This record gives sequence, structure tokens and C-alpha cells, in this order.
Amino acid sequence: MVKIINDYGTLLLEAMGQTLLLALCGLFFACILGLIFGLLSVLKSRVCNIISTIFVDVIRGVPMIVLAYFIFFGIPYLLNTIIGIGGITLSALQAGTIALALNCGAYMAEIIRAGIQSVDKGQMEAARSLGLPYWKAMRKVVLPQAIRTMIPSIINQFIITLKDTSILSIIGFPELVNTAKNVVANTFNAFAVWGIVAVMYLIVITILSRVAKLLERRLNRGRE
Repeated sequence: MVKIINDYGTLLLEAMGQTLLLALCGLFFACILGLIFGLLSVLKSRVCNIISTIFVDVIRGVPMIVLAYFIFFGIPYLLNTIIGIGGITLSALQAGTIALALNCGAYMAEIIRAGIQSVDKGQMEAARSLGLPYWKAMRKVVLPQAIRTMIPSIINQFIITLKDTSILSIIGFPELVNTAKNVVANTFNAFAVWGIVAVMYLIVITILSRVAKLLERRLNRGRE
């Protein structure tokens, strides 16, 4: 195990960096998608509610591995062969980011919806009675309070997204699992390599879990 760390430690650390980059990119765009569809789900519009429900149900109903294959192989095939645009390709990072953003975005939409609905309706009514337009009241009054509730759940979703990046090794992205497969092929020591990878994931996820609990305690203290 020590020899593997000496020979491949830097490579595995770089792969962990790629894993964190992919997870952060996916979470960033997931927050945008989640905010859009989360707001659509709380509007007093049946059409908006249906659009949000369809997005959430469809994305959550498709396994992550199928979604990754569809985006990486299916979308370029559709554009190049069927539609005939030609020359359209997606890198593993682009396809992985899109897959993570869609998958995580569906869950983020539910987190944001629940966060907004956790704010007392009187807050919105009071803001509207003072003359604030709906969207300004949402931005200035409701969302700041909802975010306090949502932050721990968002960090937990980031942890889930970080673990989901391992699935994207199937499309060749050089994240930790994909790199570990190559190291195993070179060293023939699966036990040591996967043990090291498990410890690396455990360290990062434990740190993020501690941060989530610390934020939750501070937010709860602020409400008292």
C-alpha cells in the first residue's frame, strides 16, 4: 500500500481534484435549475406547477447511468445523424456536468420548494401589503429566510452528488474511480487501491458532513 501511495498518490489526488471540480460544476448548474423549477412549483399557476412536476418526476425516474449514456452518446447521435447538424461532440466533463446538473437539479428543486413553503405565508402577505411586487417580495423577504433552512440540505445534496461522480467513470471522465481502475490494472493490487480510494472519499465526505452539521447548529442558534 505504501508503494502505491508513493507511486500513484499524486495521480489519485489529481483525480480527486477532478472529482471535486465535476461535483462543483454539477452543483452550480443544479442550483440554477433547482431555483427555476423550485419557484415554478410554488407559483399559483397550474401550468408552471405541471412543468416543474414533469421535470422532477422524469429526471428522478431515470437512473443516473442511463442519463449519462443518453447525454454522452445519445445527444450527439441525435444532432449529428438524425437532425444532420454535424460535428457536435461532448467532452466527458461537459456530458458529466450536464448529467449531474439535471440529476441533482431535480432534487434541488424539491429542496427549494420545501424551503420556500417552510416560510410562514404571512411573510409574503405582509411584504405584498407594504407594496412590494411578488418577485421582489420573494427575493427580498421569502428566499433569505428559506435559504437558512435549505443550506444543510444543499450540502447533503453536494455529498450525494460527489459520490454520484463515480458513476461517470463509464463515459471516461478521469475522476477518482476511473483513475483507480487504471492504477489497479497497472499494479494488480485491487485491495490496496480501492482501500485508498475509499479512505479518500471518506475523508472528504466526513469534512463536508461536519461542515453541514456546524452550519445547521449555527442556523438553529440564530433562530433562538
